[in-house]
Amino acid sequence: MRLELDEARRLTGPNLLWDHPGAIVDVMITGIDKNAVVTLWQHWAAKLLSEFGWQQQTIYRVHSEGANLALSAPMDALYCACDLAELAWHCTVAELQNAATPDWRQRLNEMQVELAEERNPELIALLQAAHQHNVSCIVDDDEVSLGMGKSSQTWPARALPALSSIQWQQYQDIPRAFITGTNGKSTSVRLASHIAKAAGFVAGVTSTDFIRVGEDIIDTGDYSGPGGARMLLRDPRTELAFLEVARGGILRRGIPIDAVNAALITNVASDHLGQYGINTVGELAQTKFVVAKGLDANGTLVLNADNKLVVEQAVQLGKKICWFSTQETNPLIQRQLSSGNAAVFIRDKHIIYALGSEEECIAALEQVPMTLNGAAQHNVQNALGVVGLCKAMNLSTQAICQGLLSFGSNAQDNPGRGNFYETKGIKVLVDFAHNEHSMQAVVKTVNQLPAKRKIVMFSHAGDRSDQEICDLTDAVLALDASLYVVTELQRYLRGRELGEVPQIVAEHLRQKSVPAQKIQFATDPLAGAKIAMSFAQPGDVVLLFVLSEREQVHQFLSQ
Repeated sequence: MRLELDEARRLTGPNLLWDHPGAIVDVMITGIDKNAVVTLWQHWAAKLLSEFGWQQQTIYRVHSEGANLALSAPMDALYCACDLAELAWHCTVAELQNAATPDWRQRLNEMQVELAEERNPELIALLQAAHQHNVSCIVDDDEVSLGMGKSSQTWPARALPALSSIQWQQYQDIPRAFITGTNGKSTSVRLASHIAKAAGFVAGVTSTDFIRVGEDIIDTGDYSGPGGARMLLRDPRTELAFLEVARGGILRRGIPIDAVNAALITNVASDHLGQYGINTVGELAQTKFVVAKGLDANGTLVLNADNKLVVEQAVQLGKKICWFSTQETNPLIQRQLSSGNAAVFIRDKHIIYALGSEEECIAALEQVPMTLNGAAQHNVQNALGVVGLCKAMNLSTQAICQGLLSFGSNAQDNPGRGNFYETKGIKVLVDFAHNEHSMQAVVKTVNQLPAKRKIVMFSHAGDRSDQEICDLTDAVLALDASLYVVTELQRYLRGRELGEVPQIVAEHLRQKSVPAQKIQFATDPLAGAKIAMSFAQPGDVVLLFVLSEREQVHQFLSQ
């Protein structure tokens, strides 16, 4: 019997389990009925809450490896709520193992002292007043702000203004949108912000690469969670915000803010399964769709009609939807048109936006650089989704067209995603793709380009299973390349030994009848890029999957 506490953490916004802030514990359960364990935890949680003097709710989610157990709590008591949820778990385990029950009364007494230190009644009063005045209030451990963009004002969490002094009418929201999906998120936020710039706005972006306002990068790193959103929305320069929302942020804390004008889900495919109890692609789809909880009353959800998992999940929603598809004949597109609702699709190699019987031709695919004249089908879909999103945010058709036509497939506009180079008669495509779905899409793109020979450099992170590494390698094998350059990723060994992943890849390539002379090894992506380019000749196409050292590879190719 295994009863193990994996993690306890705070939920600060609407999340996979429900819409309340609170605390969640992730537990591993094997060798015993999971529902019986959950029922006992709920019993203990109710008992402890009653003794503690809290009237809070509990909720749970059972999955293949255990359960997620949560209880609601005020925003100024989330750390204490984590302790209580964890204490309920320890009491549950003790009872199931016939062990001594923890001295929970003593622990509750200690928690009362901790709660008194954590509580912030002024914060709760401010949150309630902001809600009554329909003003956005953004909260973190250290700071609290009202409004967004240039109207935003921030105070230390322990030095809040008197409610009587607040001029509520001065605080305004800015247009804002969530963008999520397995692949295409970063490209989509960048393209959307480029379109907003064409419309005359100073657009802000959060992403897995950086936070940016206009042309200024505030900070680099993964800012696809609530922290990045707070920083961006508090920046007085931000006039319109596109917030990349990754799976990890949704599961760790919930969505960044409670209300957005629109949300885009690019697609759902297998990636990063096995974390936080998300073990199937269906569960991953449910996680991505948490962004729909953040739509305001008039908000639009922009969805990919070509993605089966997205379509299946959308059936359960009662939201206003704009569907997009590469096929005008897609049944969902036809249903949208007949019902007078919004749709984006391809007709005769042109991007069409339709609202019922009214249609607008946005641009020809050959005019949109990121699509490589339509060969990059994944970027065609990204473009369609962003068109739907920008229309939902009332950006003009002229700005959308201008943005699409001027957004380059280069390291300046979209670093690391579909960057196209040409040197000495050799075409080079650089991409960050790192899961099976995205790698297949990039390989499909390259296979549509004229080439004497194809050369590929690639690598995999160490936290993939051996089978996943082989599956990803199969995606690359679809190139039928003349040379496979396998590189090490020292930054992403993640528990593997140096050389272990390249060895797995090489063995799989040999099992797939790739001769040894077609396989070379490199110590890092820059070294791999140099090997690939030294082998290439005029007329060849080189595909570089660059997961690290992106800037160094860019500098090398730009010489």
